[in-house]
Amino acid sequence: MAVVPVIPQTVTVHLGRPNEEADNVTVSFTEYIKNVASNEIYPNWPEEALRANITAQITFALNRIYTEFYPSRGFDFDITNNTQYDQAFVPNGQIFENISEIVDEIFNNYLVRSGSIVPLYAQFCDGVYTQCNGLSQWGTVRLANQGYSAMDILRYYFGDNIEMVFNAPVGGNTQSYPGTPLRRGSFGDDVLTIKRELNRIARNYPALPRITSLTGVYDLETEETVTEFQRIFNLDPDGIVGKATWYKIKQVYTSVKRLSEIAGEGLTISDVERRYTRAMQLGSRGVDVEAVQYYLAFLGYFYPELPPIPITGYFGEQTRDAVYTFQALYGLTVDGIVGERTFREIERAYKNAVSQLPADYRSAIGEPYPGRFLVLGDSGESVRIIQQYLRQLAQNNPGIPEVNVTGDFDEATRNAVFALQRQLGIEQNGAIGPVEWSEIITRGSGI
Repeated sequence: MAVVPVIPQTVTVHLGRPNEEADNVTVSFTEYIKNVASNEIYPNWPEEALRANITAQITFALNRIYTEFYPSRGFDFDITNNTQYDQAFVPNGQIFENISEIVDEIFNNYLVRSGSIVPLYAQFCDGVYTQCNGLSQWGTVRLANQGYSAMDILRYYFGDNIEMVFNAPVGGNTQSYPGTPLRRGSFGDDVLTIKRELNRIARNYPALPRITSLTGVYDLETEETVTEFQRIFNLDPDGIVGKATWYKIKQVYTSVKRLSEIAGEGLTISDVERRYTRAMQLGSRGVDVEAVQYYLAFLGYFYPELPPIPITGYFGEQTRDAVYTFQALYGLTVDGIVGERTFREIERAYKNAVSQLPADYRSAIGEPYPGRFLVLGDSGESVRIIQQYLRQLAQNNPGIPEVNVTGDFDEATRNAVFALQRQLGIEQNGAIGPVEWSEIITRGSGI
């Protein structure tokens, strides 16, 4: 899910019950709400009743979309048009002019519980033939005729602890799955999100081990918790968060947080804040900047057009100029900003360069970073190489404990990495990313 809700440009509606074979239609969000409102309520109702109902319809739809209620269950749509589950939508149905005007005015306003960011599960029913715990559509008419404002009506049904979010931004309705599986060695906000959600799920499922290291590195502890989650929910227990596991975690998280219920827990900014932003530009600092600098500095051996840059963690003019050059070489928008696409291209170019690197180049440019974080439990040639340099580094640096060169990333290796990270003043996650790799190689070889 997005960090904070945005109004999607489009919504995909399933024309039937969730499990029923039926067509999907994709329409603009405003067209969808105008259609729903024109089929759910009457245009001659008092305006405050219309506004209250339309706000509930907007909020209900956004709750379904933001929580990925249907995609997390394996469906390829956002919402159904079956009123037993969702709200009415009639393809090519009549749109009433006054309803259309109200939707155009308030389509990017929605309700939240105080302190939460997730759109409220604003359940409603007609209040005559069907009853529910939420808004009564005909009841809104009675309240409006008594002089209630739209917000008064909404608070009457949903409680005093609701607030209106006004003028929310419009954005793409992109599903949250990152596109590639997360596994041991992965890094970033998606990893941190999964860790947070698994820990919340563990409160309801005590058999699920809690993750103690809330960093952006997918470590052995995370792998073990994911594996247990997969066992509990009858998924292939491979410890990898592929698409099926990702959306199962989303589904269970939404369930335990009761995000699709009127009285749900809700989400706060701290629940979803991003720590490892991929939008880097002039003035940015941090581990992601260091990673970009490492990749670009390495690529400079193969592309003389790329200016040399130091690995400092500060996105200065030298880094910006290198980004300009890389973007021009790869046909990207030349803006000097490392957004998601530019980062992926830089990372891909680095991995391609490493895979095609002749063995005799290593002595000239140093051991190339393996392209993934090395963490506790890993083994292999990359671990053996870095342990050799780490051992040499420890001999000249009393603050770094010595390690044995075994090819197995053990507790002693992680403790040495912790010590190095403390000295460097960077996040202490015990994992070897591009920054740690570069520092160990450089310092261990005496360069």
